[in-house]
Amino acid sequence: MKTPHLLRIELGPATFLPLFAAAHGLKLRLGWLELGGAVEPLPASLDAAAALGALRAVAVGEGKAVAVKPRRGAPILKDLLREHFSGCALVLVDGGEEAAPGLPLLRPHEGEGEPLWRIVLPGNPEERRFTSAALAAALGKPRPWEE
Repeated sequence: MKTPHLLRIELGPATFLPLFAAAHGLKLRLGWLELGGAVEPLPASLDAAAALGALRAVAVGEGKAVAVKPRRGAPILKDLLREHFSGCALVLVDGGEEAAPGLPLLRPHEGEGEPLWRIVLPGNPEERRFTSAALAAALGKPRPWEE
């Protein structure tokens, strides 16, 4: 399995609409991972089934599915990526520096015109700037944020 690129984020999903659209235009999948926060509210039946020892408890409705999997201990990022994000070119990781240490940070660049993105690498004051289209296209490279 090819591991997706990871970028840490600090803003909500609507901020990244231009990036999702650009990736969709290139037939690339993006993922969204929230680490460290409460996973509430859950349907009571899913929570109860997971607490009883179900391997997974899944609810499927119109337009979405929700899966609950009981786990012990801290999340292991590599396992989460393998299990939930197979086929993704990029996973946006929300949860702060504590939850996702060492990941580059993706921020929107305020300005007029086409949306621009800033990627700040850990321990490096330099930042890389991309348009949505250029960032989506760079996802095919092994190290898209490095020059």
